[in-house]
Amino acid sequence: METVRLGVIMNGVTGRMGTNQHLVRSICAIRAQGGVPLADGRVVMPDPVLVGRNADRVRALAKANGDLRWTTDLDAALADARNDIYFDSASTGLRASLVRKAIDAGKHVYVEKPSAATLADALDLWRRAEQAGVKHGVVQDKLWLPGLMKLKMLVDSGFFGRILSVRGEFGYWVFEGDWQAAQRPSWNYRKEDDGGIIVDMLCHWRYVLDNLFGGVRSVFCLGATHIPERVDERGRPYAATADDAAYATFELDGGAQSPVIAQINSSWTTRVRRDDLVTFHVDGTLGSAVAGLTDCRIQPRAATPKPVWNPDVPQAIDFYATWQKMPDNRAYDNAFKVQWELFLKHVAAGEPFRWGLLEGAKGVQLAELGHRSWAERRVVDVPDLH
Repeated sequence: METVRLGVIMNGVTGRMGTNQHLVRSICAIRAQGGVPLADGRVVMPDPVLVGRNADRVRALAKANGDLRWTTDLDAALADARNDIYFDSASTGLRASLVRKAIDAGKHVYVEKPSAATLADALDLWRRAEQAGVKHGVVQDKLWLPGLMKLKMLVDSGFFGRILSVRGEFGYWVFEGDWQAAQRPSWNYRKEDDGGIIVDMLCHWRYVLDNLFGGVRSVFCLGATHIPERVDERGRPYAATADDAAYATFELDGGAQSPVIAQINSSWTTRVRRDDLVTFHVDGTLGSAVAGLTDCRIQPRAATPKPVWNPDVPQAIDFYATWQKMPDNRAYDNAFKVQWELFLKHVAAGEPFRWGLLEGAKGVQLAELGHRSWAERRVVDVPDLH
């Protein structure tokens, strides 16, 4: 069996997400399973080289994952003909300049979201990649979460009838860092370091809404910095200059009858009382569904209870009990790994891959428009990108 080796420069994988999701659960898992099979019988095998500024950390990470190649010299890695792909999960503010270097070096590029700090940079990356003829992709992992894949199956099967609305709740309490360590890095709460929940999460909500329910046509967003001071990793207080919560309403394409309305709250200052850290509640004329990261529960029209408003007596209906859990009729792999496999097949054999840098730019666009909506206190239309 012929093996297609692809050298993958992995920049920024010493961070939590880069290490756990991209290196260990994706690239190393793919190597452990013997590569990715292609339709023609060949197998794609990624050969990673880890890149970072701290030699001790990069060396230790490479050793812990099978004595992988590593370096602190990104320019040398880009110049190495053994390397075919540049992957970036490092600082958002540096991403555009580093991806430009990779494109100029003739590397295919695969990047975390947001694909750039500004829409102008995100579009520039897309145009440069297209002009250079390199393949490109942006991480849009939530599309392969089991819960959202079950929702997509319901949409495609016509379960909902005409979709009316989508309500999303995302978030959890991120500790301030004073009496209990924060579970997210401090830069997330500094605007000057490209932090903020609008930048972080509206990029996700753009591809989720576009791919499952309808293209986003307008947004109204209010942000907030509910916790104005936090404590960093070294125990030093700092001003939280970025938004830690966002309350957004989106108008989606809905066909001839009416638009689909989506409302998504995103917050690092909320305590969870729901099925999961993120849930999507979809209502349609023929049924409704609520999905989290892994599970999805449904309520068809014929099984919908008939409550009557009466505040003078205790509620007699157990509403949670009226929903049916969808079965796991198939195996679900790690969402990041699934998209990595698709991108590797795209590079090695030209198999379809539609989550490129233009899709990444759409996410950056929605984040920018969310900020504009907040600043101007109005609904903002979302123009098509070309």
